[in-house]
Amino acid sequence: MKSYNGRILFENAKLTVNWGERIALVGPNGAGKSTIFRIVLGQEEADQGTVDRDEYAVTGFLSQESGDPGDDTVLMTAMSINDEMGEAVKAMRKHEADDTTDSEEYGQAQDVFNSYAGYQVEAKAKKVLSGLGYKQDQFEKPLKEFSGGWIMRAHLARLLCMEPDLLMLDEPTNHLDLISLIWFQRYLQNYPGAILLISHDRDFMDAICETVVDIDQRELVHYTGNYSNYLEQRGSRYDSKVKAYRNYNKQVAHMQEFVDRFRNVSSKASQVQSRLKEIEKIPVVEKPIAPRKVFKFNFPQPPKSNQKVIEIKGIHKSYGEKVIYDGVDLMVEKGERIVLIGPNGAGKSTLLKMLAGTEKPTKGTVEPGYATKIGYYSQHRTELLNEDNTVLEEIMGTGDTLREEDARSLLGSFLFRREDVHKRISVLSGGEKSRLNLVKFLVDPPNLLLMDEPTTHLDIISIEALVLALKQFQGTLVFISHDVHFIRALADQTLHISDGQITRYAGGYDYYLEKSGFLDDERLAITA
Repeated sequence: MKSYNGRILFENAKLTVNWGERIALVGPNGAGKSTIFRIVLGQEEADQGTVDRDEYAVTGFLSQESGDPGDDTVLMTAMSINDEMGEAVKAMRKHEADDTTDSEEYGQAQDVFNSYAGYQVEAKAKKVLSGLGYKQDQFEKPLKEFSGGWIMRAHLARLLCMEPDLLMLDEPTNHLDLISLIWFQRYLQNYPGAILLISHDRDFMDAICETVVDIDQRELVHYTGNYSNYLEQRGSRYDSKVKAYRNYNKQVAHMQEFVDRFRNVSSKASQVQSRLKEIEKIPVVEKPIAPRKVFKFNFPQPPKSNQKVIEIKGIHKSYGEKVIYDGVDLMVEKGERIVLIGPNGAGKSTLLKMLAGTEKPTKGTVEPGYATKIGYYSQHRTELLNEDNTVLEEIMGTGDTLREEDARSLLGSFLFRREDVHKRISVLSGGEKSRLNLVKFLVDPPNLLLMDEPTTHLDIISIEALVLALKQFQGTLVFISHDVHFIRALADQTLHISDGQITRYAGGYDYYLEKSGFLDDERLAITA
């Protein structure tokens, strides 16, 4: 049992992770998923109950906070499968750089390195890093030169090289491009140990998990199968709980009716007391809480555009000596739903920014259609929010015909619940501001909607709400996402961006996989 500030997160909770199991831990935000992780890791104590760990089993955890990488290179980080190995690798690299490999200290470090089969670890680390998207010429670069997402990949590589008996992953796909995601997914399908994960990527959970554990009304409920199987079983379980609750109320009401009718009749006193005792003995059945449903809202439709929504001609884009695009053309037409796909750093976000007009090409032109109204959604573009407004005021000020009831329901679907709608925007986190910006787009949509990773900061139900909204959207959509379910649900055109070139595929994600040879990419052939 575990509670915070008098609120019970779960009680009588049981979770057993056996060798080789793949378990997804699900539940609404705030239900206690991360708390369970901390309890399993020994970082937090339960209020009641025990945690039994195999004393010989090794547990590995991918934290969302990567910490200071120091001066370690990418490869050194991936090879640091434990503290001893990490120190040995550092010492060896230092002595090799100083040309002091004949020293006693170097020999001692090499002994530790060899005791952990260091050369095998190094070969494996290089394969894993390549699978996760690093290039060979990046292996010896200091990790601190990379962005947070790439730092997380290096730590993920370290975990996979460490190969713990229990691999614990909290949102592991957040920083992966599609090739890395597919490689990682395939790797985990053959992983020899157990996996316990938290994820908002339903396709990923479908591919990996064999068991789903749902935190539901303070219980840990186990379901056999992947996430799609869980959704089906959860609905049946809820129906059964509703039936049990109704039967309980009917049984109690029948007995209480007898008690109320004959309470003051002396000849029935013993029977009345008997009924009262029976009522006390009946196990109480709590009213079940219905699973969260996707909120359906009739979104206003954007003004019509002309057939040519936007066109780029002869675009060149470079940052200093780094060339991103070198003479590309692109026409976006009315009603198209285009996903941009390609490795991280290929220029997907740069293209979106040039279409939005927030970044200028080095050479070439961007020509919107004469009736095109552009809206650009970025995770980091929150400066248009009025910091003095409450969340509800900001949304109510966006749509003239929007009812407060609908505004509250819409905000609730995007994780603004109850008193959250009265928070001032100035106190919101970056993720909350991104979600609020997203809701504003839905209430007053442009006819060309440009979206960069719109599912970040959303849970699965909120992602479904966004999918439903965008399916109703009658304008033109160009977006970037690494959420395969989201891409499959929306894209009818695919643009693959790589090495400064744009290749168009006249179909969605699965059509692209079939026609492009994407699954034959050399990175996907790398096995660890």
